[in-house]
Amino acid sequence: MFRFFENLVDPYADYPQEDTPPTRLWPFLWGYLKSFKHVFWAAGVMSFVVAAIEVWLIAYMGRLVDLIAPGGEETVWRDHGWEFVLVGVFLLTLRPLLQVIDVALLNQTILPNVGTLVRWRAHKHVLRQSVGWFENDFAGRIANRIMQTPPAAGEVAFQIFDAVTFALAYIVGAAILLADADPMLMAPMIVWVLMYIGLLRWTVKRVGPASKASSDARSEVTGRVVDSYTNIHSVKMFAHDDREVSYAKDAIEHARQTFIREMRLFTIMDVSLVLLNGFLIVSVVGWGLYLWANGLTTAGVVAAAAALTLRLNAMTGWIMWAVTSLFRELGVVSEGMETIAQPVSLIDAERARELIVTDGTIEIENLSHHYGRTSGGISDLNLKIPAGQKVGLVGRSGAGKSTLVKLLLRFYDAEDGRVRIDGQDIALVRQDSLRRSIGMVQQDSSLLHRSVRENVLYGNPNASEDEMIAAAKQAEAHDFILDLEDGQGRTGYDAQVGERGVKLSGGQRQRISLARVILKDAPVLLLDEATSALDSEVEAAIQETLYGLMEGKTVIAIAHRLSTIAQMDRIIVMDSGKIVEDGTHAELLALKGQYAGFWSRQSGGFLQTDEEATE
Repeated sequence: MFRFFENLVDPYADYPQEDTPPTRLWPFLWGYLKSFKHVFWAAGVMSFVVAAIEVWLIAYMGRLVDLIAPGGEETVWRDHGWEFVLVGVFLLTLRPLLQVIDVALLNQTILPNVGTLVRWRAHKHVLRQSVGWFENDFAGRIANRIMQTPPAAGEVAFQIFDAVTFALAYIVGAAILLADADPMLMAPMIVWVLMYIGLLRWTVKRVGPASKASSDARSEVTGRVVDSYTNIHSVKMFAHDDREVSYAKDAIEHARQTFIREMRLFTIMDVSLVLLNGFLIVSVVGWGLYLWANGLTTAGVVAAAAALTLRLNAMTGWIMWAVTSLFRELGVVSEGMETIAQPVSLIDAERARELIVTDGTIEIENLSHHYGRTSGGISDLNLKIPAGQKVGLVGRSGAGKSTLVKLLLRFYDAEDGRVRIDGQDIALVRQDSLRRSIGMVQQDSSLLHRSVRENVLYGNPNASEDEMIAAAKQAEAHDFILDLEDGQGRTGYDAQVGERGVKLSGGQRQRISLARVILKDAPVLLLDEATSALDSEVEAAIQETLYGLMEGKTVIAIAHRLSTIAQMDRIIVMDSGKIVEDGTHAELLALKGQYAGFWSRQSGGFLQTDEEATE
């Protein structure tokens, strides 16, 4: 039975992805939840049925009081015995069955699957965002919103059918029951309903914004805390534990104050509700007693009216809390939308094709990109790199080297100009096919918080164990990998490397990253200070590996240690976003320009700093 209800909706089913999700709350939610349409209808109907049965049951208890009134003891069982039996059978069989269907739709179908579907699709949407998008926010805040929004969306759907539709059906049924007994009994209830709706509107109007502010504050706390943990080496190195505690405390205190303001609303709501419910009980039961005392109604009607008001008294707190909780969760969803509903700006062109690399020729025409500013980045850059050529790229910090690499990978769309690989404009091919064709070893070699095996195989998940080990050996990583052991006792290639590879040294991370790129075996290779984290002995061995890896590939290597690129086919010098020198190592030395100055001033093979250049 459980499986039947749990499998009514597949949260992982294919769906049309939107580059620009709705920015209004209900269209946004419906975009995620429309696959639950039939389930929602069934849940709504069952909620009304269950409420109707409960109101009928109270009414029947009133009838029972009248049937067993003094004087009818001898005939009540004879005249109504079969009625009592049928009601008993109904209560023991059909009512539990209907209740099971109602609860199963809520607990087994809606609650687990709505949250799962929203989290799955939100994560897919966020992963489609560009690198630049991630660089503009805290990873912790993004993750917090991905984690908070789905259960909030699930709670919204749950409360609508568990509380809102049930309450509507119950109040309508109660009004009909009282009106049937005596229309005047409905009057105080109508007054109470109007006051209750007024209180509800007052609370909801304030709970939504207060909940959003509280959710924002919690996300800020998460962002600050995760930022400290992610950069724990810097925190410890500069002995700034107290500063980080203070930095977090400001956000924690702001979160406490926003939560305090939110909870004040609930306190006001609870006190007001007690007063309203007192009015309901006194007015309905008091009027019923008046009618009974004057012979205008029966004791059963008074009993049913009293039972209804007491039940409503018990329910109203739950309903109010459920509705305010509903709007509070909508506030959480609204806050999450600030991340999840952001449009994907870096998208594949319509009818984008796969990039097919035959030779690896790179052509850059009039390329400009300044990150939306008036300076920085690169300006009107033209460059052609023939297939198989090895190019070294040098220049001071801020010269535009990293920007050029990011544009080659299409982490950003260029503001002007184009890049072609084998004659194919990279803006018109699929992003994933472009990046599959490019291997890159970065200066900051961060690894996934998984096993060494998973990290190396990230370069080619279909590679065999022997191919993976061969790549690790080629990167001079196999021997130290065999000596690894994590805190859970896993060893070698099964050892976990920690977040961003924190359990390994910089050189070890660099060699695993290199093994990953070797396994990828892409036709275009980008090296950004690929050996900067290695000691001299390992670097000498790795250099041979790198030269072997470069064979038959088009290579662009960024380096401050000029000795690592002196043997390149060609060296490009960049300054202020432009190419200022282009030639072989010998040609550039003979030119006696910037490169020659770098070479003569470097110490130990490093490019001089900006301060040294101005001396």
